[in-house]
Amino acid sequence: MSKKNILVIYTGGTIGMTEQFEGGPLIPFDFQNIIDHLPELKRITNSIDIAPFPHPYDSSDIQANVWGEIAKLIQQHYQEYDGFVVLHGTDTMAYTASALSFMLQDLDKPVIFTGSQLPIGKIRTDGKENLITAIEIACASNGEKAMVQEVAICFGAHLLRGNRTTKFSAEGFEAFQSPNFPPLAEIGVHIQYREELLLRPKNTFTCFTEFHRNVAVIKIHPNLNRSFFEAIVDHALVDGIILETYGSGTIPQQSWLLEGIKKWISQEKIIINISQCPQGIIDQALYKNAQSLQEIGVLSGRDMTTEAAIAKLMFVMGHIHDYPSRIQQIESAICGEMNAHSGPIIQ
Repeated sequence: MSKKNILVIYTGGTIGMTEQFEGGPLIPFDFQNIIDHLPELKRITNSIDIAPFPHPYDSSDIQANVWGEIAKLIQQHYQEYDGFVVLHGTDTMAYTASALSFMLQDLDKPVIFTGSQLPIGKIRTDGKENLITAIEIACASNGEKAMVQEVAICFGAHLLRGNRTTKFSAEGFEAFQSPNFPPLAEIGVHIQYREELLLRPKNTFTCFTEFHRNVAVIKIHPNLNRSFFEAIVDHALVDGIILETYGSGTIPQQSWLLEGIKKWISQEKIIINISQCPQGIIDQALYKNAQSLQEIGVLSGRDMTTEAAIAKLMFVMGHIHDYPSRIQQIESAICGEMNAHSGPIIQ
């Protein structure tokens, strides 16, 4: 097996924290000195370079501009390295991984996100195993090609498609789930890849960095206020909405709600219907209270996560400017973010 060159990008997050003194508060450490905290890396025969952000981010502070920083760094060094590991705080990791999956089109190299629930300076940290496993996956090959050629999240016992993943637990070491798509690999004594699920490039690698930020998320609930709803849809800056609906895509049949949505879509703006249920698929033909949305032009998000739907809407609106093409892209599976068929994928 040939030696691989891996770039580890440290954006911030719990994995890069240590105790200022025993029992004291957690502070970031200089990630260039990662060997001091993880001497096991010395045993890895592949070449590993570290690219820490000058000012690490708490993941709750990460927005689209930081997505662009990560993507541009990967693009800049794409020819120099065989794979990339992105260390990121867990709270918004699924958002960033979803965004990068749209930004980095037709990857033929792995971009593996990981992090930890406990700082790497803690004795019981999960960060060491997550990082070492992520590096191993980034080095894995199938013949002359990389085994993984997409954006994925390596955490605990699973490798998950980045844009199919959501954070499930604030405390468990299995912090992430992929409710509507099987794991790409099971991580145990051996790493068992499901090669039939892995994406493969169709064209040459391309990096997109433009995102349209004027999107909103509205969660349908039994006491949704008319004034609140109209304040959002009447706001001049809002051009796209993720509508989190009940079950398979139903909403209350209140006239002000339906008429407001219809009027908004008539202005060539986009609404994507996403289920509040973590698992399942939007079917706007199944119930009358969902058919009404289909009739007025609300787009089905099928089995996308909310994180993927937000990133996809921002991405499509950022680099496509005519309305019919935007609709076509939203309804198409761009990079494995949703099932292209009418039902959920068989687990």
